[in-house]
Amino acid sequence: MTVTLITGANKGIGFETAKQLLAEGHTVYIGARDVERGEKAAADLGARFVQLDVTDDDSVAGALAAIDSAEGKLDVLVHNAGVLGGETLDGPTALRVFDTNAVGIVRVTEAALPLLRKSSNPTVVTVSSSAGSFWAVTNPDRPEFGLPLALYSASKAAATMLTVQYAKSQPGIKFNAVEPGTTATDMTAAFGIGRSPEESARVVVRLATLDVNGPTGTFSDETGELPW
Repeated sequence: MTVTLITGANKGIGFETAKQLLAEGHTVYIGARDVERGEKAAADLGARFVQLDVTDDDSVAGALAAIDSAEGKLDVLVHNAGVLGGETLDGPTALRVFDTNAVGIVRVTEAALPLLRKSSNPTVVTVSSSAGSFWAVTNPDRPEFGLPLALYSASKAAATMLTVQYAKSQPGIKFNAVEPGTTATDMTAAFGIGRSPEESARVVVRLATLDVNGPTGTFSDETGELPW
C-alpha cells in the first residue's frame, strides 16, 4: 500500500489531490492545522487525519511520529500547505508567509526523510507556483505579470529552489515542484480567477504517482517543464 501525506489538505487543491490519490489506492493522511476541519475532511473522503501545522516543530514531529507508528514508512509527501500573504509588505507578514510556504517545507521534509527512506519509491511533490518564476513575472503575456503578490511570489521561488536542492542532496528520493494552474480557491477569491481544484489536482497527482524511474529536480505544469 502506498502511504501518502498531504499538508494543508482539508480544502482546495490538497483536498482534491487526496480524493484522487485515494481513488488510486493510496492510504492518504490529511495534514491540517485545525483538528475539526481536518477530521471532517478525512471523514468525508475516507482518509486518515494527522494534526499538522507546518510552522510548528512539535506539531510536525508529532504528525510524522503518528504515521511512523501506524505505517512504518512514507511513500509520498505532498507539500501543499500555503498562504497568500496579500498586499501587505512588512516584517511580520513576510515572516508568516515564508514560515509557511518555505520554512515549512524544510520542517516537514526533514521530519519525513527517515520514513521516506523506508519506501521503495519515495516521492516528494511541492505545490509551488510560476508566480515565483522570473520568467513568468517579467513576461507581460503571463497572468503572473500583474499579480501584486511580492511575498507569495518570493516564497514560492524559495520553495522551488528548496525542491531542486533536496533533489541534489537526496538522490534516492524524487523531489519535484509543480505549478498546478490558476485555481479558484479561497486564497484566490479576491481575484475572481481560476479553474476548479479538481482540475489542478490532476497535475499534482501526476507527479505524486511517478514510477521509480521518474524525473527529479524539475519544475513543471501540465504541459511539461517550465523555465524559472
